[in-house]
Amino acid sequence: MKRILVIRGGAIGDFILTLPALKALRNTFPDASLEILGYKHIAAIAENRFYAQAVRSIEYGPLSTFFAKNSELPPDLATYFASFDLIVSYLYDPDGIFETNLRRCGIKKLISGPGKIDERSHASQQLLSPITELGISSGETPPKIYPSAEDRQFAQSFLRELPHPVVTIHPGSGSKKKNWPIEKWIALPSESGISVVVSGEADDPERARIVSGWKDRNVRFARNLSLPHLAAVLENTVFIGHDSGISHLAAAAGAECILLFGPTDPAVWAPKGRNVNLLRSPNGDLRQLDVDLVRDALDQALMRIGINT
Repeated sequence: MKRILVIRGGAIGDFILTLPALKALRNTFPDASLEILGYKHIAAIAENRFYAQAVRSIEYGPLSTFFAKNSELPPDLATYFASFDLIVSYLYDPDGIFETNLRRCGIKKLISGPGKIDERSHASQQLLSPITELGISSGETPPKIYPSAEDRQFAQSFLRELPHPVVTIHPGSGSKKKNWPIEKWIALPSESGISVVVSGEADDPERARIVSGWKDRNVRFARNLSLPHLAAVLENTVFIGHDSGISHLAAAAGAECILLFGPTDPAVWAPKGRNVNLLRSPNGDLRQLDVDLVRDALDQALMRIGINT
């Protein structure tokens, strides 16, 4: 294989759960040029960071023709797709329209991965299955992110003067049902304290309440950082979060993770790895997860880091 294309849309967690499949391809074809067609701000964590040499935006306007029956396909895109020896597509394509149009380009080999995850096994294993069907051995390696030297330089500057070990939290997620109540986050800090709060635009209400509740604490907000920079910031921290893409990012970056799970099934959706400690709320209701339980898990994580360093 000289040229491989992986087509992967989806959110942050979806992409990170696909990294074991990308790693299997990279390890099997180390000299191949591997490209990703996806959301550039997400796939940036793989671009020139072990996995892929290039990322092309899935939001490129002319690509829309590939989702319509009997459409006139742009010649430049047809030539682009035909240039790959292997294409692995994870796009949800129930009617097979995208696949049919890809094949019209004269592509050499196309494999379709699961566009949606079911409850039968862990998501990363389901996403890896089309790669193993090629006869490629993968192993049970959890997703891993490889920050660049520039990413780590940014993180060093961002974390400068903070007490170590650094404790980071992300009190948001894609759903309120997956969130621990904000008043419990505000009550969490112990002797160790919390140094960094990760937030994006969707987390602004939680951020505002934390600012109000922690007026006397010196907290740094990692707000709207690029994912490669954020991964490097999280790399050597203790991280507390929910079932969210940022939690997958932290786990894959190597952070010591304490993840609070409510209604979603960790057997399918939780990040894997020895650095991940899961706390499941009673009856899937995060309102019932006690602050002391999370604080104890934080203290134990800080002790492990102290022993290992």
